[in-house]
Amino acid sequence: MDGFHIGDMLAQLFFLGFIVLVIVLIVGSIRSNRKMKNRLNHIEKKLDTLINDRSDN
Repeated sequence: MDGFHIGDMLAQLFFLGFIVLVIVLIVGSIRSNRKMKNRLNHIEKKLDTLINDRSDN
């Protein structure tokens, strides 16, 4: 029973897909975290200007 088996190929494709999925999830979470950090910094800058404007009056 040597040779190429469909079951072996499907198992290899499944594991390859799983590895790709893990990598995509890691990269996606890093990008999402970076975007959230940028948004929070932007909001913080707006709040600082609002507070400074309000304290100046």
